[in-house]
Amino acid sequence: MKNIFKRILLAVTLVISILALITVGFFFKMKSETKKMNTVETKEVVQNVYSIKDSFVNMFLVRDSDVYLAIDAGNDVEVIAGELKKLNINPDNIMAVMLTHTDGDHTAALKLFKNAKIYLSRQEEQMINGTTSKFLGIGNKLFTKDNTLLDDQQDLSVGNIRIKAILTPGHTPGSMSYLVNDKFLFVGDAFGLEAGKIDKPNEFFSKDMKTAILSFQKINKLPKAEYVFTAHTGYNEDYKNAVKTELR
Repeated sequence: MKNIFKRILLAVTLVISILALITVGFFFKMKSETKKMNTVETKEVVQNVYSIKDSFVNMFLVRDSDVYLAIDAGNDVEVIAGELKKLNINPDNIMAVMLTHTDGDHTAALKLFKNAKIYLSRQEEQMINGTTSKFLGIGNKLFTKDNTLLDDQQDLSVGNIRIKAILTPGHTPGSMSYLVNDKFLFVGDAFGLEAGKIDKPNEFFSKDMKTAILSFQKINKLPKAEYVFTAHTGYNEDYKNAVKTELR
């Protein structure tokens, strides 16, 4: 009986040790990858478009008079609040948040935007309802279930701001890019920028690289687009040049 108990205890200890090593390895690799990211300082990037820097990630705002549209919501609510204060932007004036996906570094400040409607792709819902996990069976979470789900190619408006939702899965199953006012393309983590060209997303953090590469075909022929904004690798004000590339 004692031998059986010892064997069970040894097996449990071994499993726990393996899981601990995997977890430590994951977070070490995550820290290493985030150090490579090149974000934009908090500022007005172009007229009525603002970057908000939160450590290794950017969220963005588009302004229409006193109303703001947010693309994503950062990694730390206190950091976001402080950066908005630098720009004299009242969080209560943010009327909508367009989530490119639901990873924690894109959703942390949602509670700060009390008047905002939250949008995400219909396919991304699986990441927050327990259907699909992010890591070791752990899924993503949002502070509210009162979210509006968007379909691919859906058009909507926030005040005078026009948005086209473009499903670009790969990084997550429901990653979505947003073309705002036919001019500004926000891709979140669906793609990166390398030497001014659209590049694959970070492979370590992405669930399906093959699908991510296929998604490029959905954003590389937007006739009026001028700018491309990414969450972790800055932006390019020459969309046509940025999409003159081939992803492999």
